Amino acid sequence: MNVTIGAAVFGSGAAPVISGPCSVEPDYVRHAQAAADAGADVLRGCVFKPRSGPDRFQGMGLEAIPLLDEARARTGLPILSEPLDSADVEALIGHVDAFLIGARSMRNARLLQAVGAAGLPVVLKRSFAATYDEWLGSADYIRAEGNPNVILCERGIRTFITETRNTLDIAAVPVLRTKTELPVIIDPSHAAGRRDWVLPLALAGVAVGADGLVVESHPVPDESWTDCDQAIDSAALRHLIETVKAMRVVSPLTPAPVEVVV
Repeated sequence: MNVTIGAAVFGSGAAPVISGPCSVEPDYVRHAQAAADAGADVLRGCVFKPRSGPDRFQGMGLEAIPLLDEARARTGLPILSEPLDSADVEALIGHVDAFLIGARSMRNARLLQAVGAAGLPVVLKRSFAATYDEWLGSADYIRAEGNPNVILCERGIRTFITETRNTLDIAAVPVLRTKTELPVIIDPSHAAGRRDWVLPLALAGVAVGADGLVVESHPVPDESWTDCDQAIDSAALRHLIETVKAMRVVSPLTPAPVEVVV
C-alpha cells in the first residue's frame, strides 16, 4: 500500500525523507529552505509541542501558521505538523499536507478520530511503551473514520539502555510487514538523541526495508530551540539523503508480498 504526501510516495520502494527543525521558529522559512535544498521530500513544521515539562518551550502556536504557508509556497514541499487536540486539527487544516501524531498522543482516541475525519495523511508514531498490536489499534481509530492513509513511524522504545535517548526497534519494520499493509518509516533522531548516531540508525532502517525516514535538521543545530542535540546540519542531511538514495539504487529492498494478518 502506498501513502502519498505531496509528491512523496511512502511504500513504493523508495525512501522519502521528512526533515526540518523539531519545532517552528521565527526563522522557519530559512530552515525549511535549507532542508529542501538538501533534498528533503517533506518538511517538518510543528507549531504545537508536547514537552516533558510545562517550563519548556511549547511551540509558537497559531502565530506560526503564516510561516508554514510561506515555507510551503517558497519550497514547493508539503508540510507535516503535529496537532495536540481537535482544535489544533481544525486550525491546521488548509495550512499543512499531513498530520503527525507523536508518541505521547498515540493513545489519544479522540485526537486519532479527529485526524482521521480530517482526511489528510497521518504519520503515526509508536508510543515508547506500546506493543505492535496496540500501535496498530491506534491506526485503526484513524482508518475507522474513512481515512486509509496512515504511515507508521518507529521512533524508539523505552528500555534499560541509557546511552541512547530511546532504543530503536529495528525489528518493527519486518515484523509489521507480516501484520499490516501500511508503510513503516523510521525516526532515527528521537531514537539516537544525539546527532552523530542519526546516520547509522537511518541506514539501518533503510537496510531492513523502511519506507522512509523522519530526520530532524537545522542549519545551526546548537541554536535549535528544541532537541538541539539530535538535530543534524544541512550538509549532514544532504549526505544522509544521498547515501540513502545510493542504497536504494544498489538494493531497492522493495518488500516482498506477504500474507497480511488482520
